[in-house]
Amino acid sequence: MKHLMFATALAIAFVSAALATGTYRNGALVGAATSSATALVSLVLMQQGARRNPGRARKVRAALCIFGVTFVARILVVAAATFAVAHAGSNLMAFVLAFFVPYFVFATIEGSYVYSLGRAELLG
Repeated sequence: MKHLMFATALAIAFVSAALATGTYRNGALVGAATSSATALVSLVLMQQGARRNPGRARKVRAALCIFGVTFVARILVVAAATFAVAHAGSNLMAFVLAFFVPYFVFATIEGSYVYSLGRAELLG
């Protein structure tokens, strides 16, 4: 739960920063919003998968499977959003930066969550 709350706080911060970019706002907002939304969906799905699978190994396997599926989904979302931003005439560089900077932060949080699933039963 703490990973999801931390990711939500960061999502709000990234979207707020995108709103403050001035003339690059449209591309940056699409990038930050899509990156944040896909990360939050990924974390929620990982938590649901971990809850439904007993045992440490099965929880980690379920979370890694969801991590992989959401990675592929993100590729499709980036492709669609890139097309939409380019078609709308917004700044593509602002979109790319606003998507990928948060993406790497969120990927670290997601990896930390998967790692914590493996450690949870060892420690407690």
